[in-house]
Amino acid sequence: GAPTRGRPDLLPTGRNFYSVDLRGLPTEAAWDLGRRSAELLLESHLQQEGDHLQTLALSVWGTATMRNGGEDIAQALALLGVRPVWDGPTRRMVDLEVIPLSLLGRPRVDVTLRISGLFRDAFPQLVGWMNQATDLVAALDEPAEANPLAAAARVDGHNARVYGSAPGAYGAGLQGLIDSGQWESRGDLAEAFLNWSSWRYSNQGPSQGASAAGGGIEAGADRQGLETRLRQVQVVLHNQDNREHDLLDSDDYYQFQGGLSAAAESLQGQAPALWFGDHSRHGRPKVHRLEREFDKVLRSRVLNPRWIGAMQEHGYKGGFEMAASLDYLFAYDASTGRVPDWGYGAICDQWLRDPQVRAFLERANPWALRDMGERLLEAHNRGLWSGAQKNQLAALRQLVLDSESLIEKR
Repeated sequence: GAPTRGRPDLLPTGRNFYSVDLRGLPTEAAWDLGRRSAELLLESHLQQEGDHLQTLALSVWGTATMRNGGEDIAQALALLGVRPVWDGPTRRMVDLEVIPLSLLGRPRVDVTLRISGLFRDAFPQLVGWMNQATDLVAALDEPAEANPLAAAARVDGHNARVYGSAPGAYGAGLQGLIDSGQWESRGDLAEAFLNWSSWRYSNQGPSQGASAAGGGIEAGADRQGLETRLRQVQVVLHNQDNREHDLLDSDDYYQFQGGLSAAAESLQGQAPALWFGDHSRHGRPKVHRLEREFDKVLRSRVLNPRWIGAMQEHGYKGGFEMAASLDYLFAYDASTGRVPDWGYGAICDQWLRDPQVRAFLERANPWALRDMGERLLEAHNRGLWSGAQKNQLAALRQLVLDSESLIEKR
């Protein structure tokens, strides 16, 4: 859980430590939020594109599922047009039922999941429920325009929609490339993601009732299946369940959503729409384009003088956090191309060319100062920062040289 979502009982930390009762997921509260968030996404897509959403890829994480009770899976089920069934006394999930098209009032959405390694390890029963849901939807005798999953299954011959890294592996394969700089184009990042994510997770044995979620899952390499799914994807979505961090606080955001976007763009020849789900307020979920979220994070945190000042109170670690945020911004841009160009120039001016901030970095963490200068120059050299001014680039080159001199003296 998260204190910012109405769970003050979680504090202080360290008491009665456990994650969640697996048998109760998704919870009824998670279904309520997931269903409403799915409706918001469908309505927004229809308004912006003029047509119903048909195919979507969603990244799902284990830590978020522990906090929110399975909202991402609930959202995926709602998009498919499948409803959970809970046992009366225990309120544990025991079955799934298909919502008829007459009640659904719109076409079903073909949903593909890219699950994290922790989710795979911690929530095999949710993988089972998702596989059972796609089996139910694929078996329906409905028109192709109302049930794209069933139409695709008739062509492909399988209903698999859950993919992840190999058993025992974690991550999405992009971090090593970004850190080393050994990539030339977004297609290289797409290739790494596909190589890392092409394991299909399906149920062991027949999917029959509640036993489908408890019978275990099995993994099989299926790059062709993943490529087939991503060639059809219209939207790549990632949800955030609290406001205690943002999408520039971790490499996982760009690895998963950015990796899905890069792979879909490489396979389709055009980029899918990228959406961000804000589930931080249970009573009022929001869904908007990823570009808007970048603008929000840049203005509210990265360029906020109060945050910059707070980082200076943390010495070496504060400088590290600033450099990490820039690294994640760069990597998100490399994989999606959706970061606003002005963001780089603003960071250059408000961080590295500000005398006070630069003095702090020179004193507390010259390594971070050098790395940030090199990262901004790399963004320009790779065409991600097209609006760089000559004086900014010259200042960054000199900054890197000066930082190297400081490091040598340490």
